[in-house]
Amino acid sequence: MTLQARLTALQHAGRLPSVVGGVLRDGELVETAGVHADVATAYRIGSITKTLTAVLVLQLRDEGLLSLDDPLGRHLPGVGYAELSVADLLGHTGGMQSEPAGSWWERSTGGDFAALAAANDGSGAVAGRGEWFHYSNLGYGLLGEVVARLRGATWWDVVQQRLLAPLAMTRTTWGPVAPHAQGHSVGHVTGVLTDEPHTDTGAMAPAGQLWSTLADLATWAGVLAGRRPDVLDPATLAEMGTPRLDPGYGLGLRLVDLDGRTLVGHTGSMPGFLASLFVDPATGDGAVVLADATTGLDTDDVPARLLTGEPPTGPAPWRPSTGVPAWAEPLLGLWFWGNTATEWRWQDERVEVRALQGGALAYAFAAGPDGTVVGVSGYHRGETLHVHDTHLECATFVYTRSPYDPRAPIPGP
Repeated sequence: MTLQARLTALQHAGRLPSVVGGVLRDGELVETAGVHADVATAYRIGSITKTLTAVLVLQLRDEGLLSLDDPLGRHLPGVGYAELSVADLLGHTGGMQSEPAGSWWERSTGGDFAALAAANDGSGAVAGRGEWFHYSNLGYGLLGEVVARLRGATWWDVVQQRLLAPLAMTRTTWGPVAPHAQGHSVGHVTGVLTDEPHTDTGAMAPAGQLWSTLADLATWAGVLAGRRPDVLDPATLAEMGTPRLDPGYGLGLRLVDLDGRTLVGHTGSMPGFLASLFVDPATGDGAVVLADATTGLDTDDVPARLLTGEPPTGPAPWRPSTGVPAWAEPLLGLWFWGNTATEWRWQDERVEVRALQGGALAYAFAAGPDGTVVGVSGYHRGETLHVHDTHLECATFVYTRSPYDPRAPIPGP
């Protein structure tokens, strides 16, 4: 019950509607558990998809079909950011904007590559090449097209032919295939669930489209642990796991430190879902977790929580609220004690009050010399904040005064 206890602690702390997890030893899945879900359930894996795209690109390099130093324009003539190298896109070191122009791609039906390329002409760059690490989903949409053109097939066909079929990963799919989880967001103060849409992201699929299961991701972890040289050359894997501008990222792989060991893999996030996969190439030890909530899980911290320390003893699994009693409704939300903000939340059949002061910094913005408001730290670093009458928008992230309705259009620029 060790893994069960660890997952329950994660599930309760993060208010995750359901979660499944697995532990690997020597590249093999040795233990699985679930909270409010069967371990065979499929979840959306978000940016773990990028690791498949990166492996396909490195396979092309190993076969001599491209060089990591090739400018993008050599393979995608006329595309924006043509001067950036393939390695720049793999390692997020080219200063490219974080998100494609237009509506929030993760929550919008995607178009074809021609539409994606036309909307992103390179003018959205936030930094120069090699200036700093700036994570870019757009870059992986472009890399997927490089794979497609060099292989003469769609990105998804190449994924199936060169990765999923040889590895017998039959439960890794483009869209949801039963049994699968429904994506949710959790009402912040009520704990009530809202269903999130399972969008088809079109040309942005190589950045985060796929669904998978614990068993399939454990197989993929074996690839990232060097246990499948028929799929990925061990020397290439070592190259992918070497940090570039950021100590936490190589070529398509996130890197986390666990007691002096470097684990490789990736985290994943899509509306309604969170995912984490990390493995130690030296030992084959790793951890996989999948959850059906937009927020609530520190995905980088999963290996430490599942692989180290004593199993926790804590509360029973958290259960979403089906409603809030009349007496509690007027108490919920943001309240101030003097100038100190507190959050009043309905949880575990009671109203809990939590201090907001002292929370970790997420983003910071500052005004530039021309009056433009620009991100200066965190995920939005270098991105412009657009201030509108009813909302704020930064790199397609929309911020409103009240929670958004997932059935309604997102406000535009």
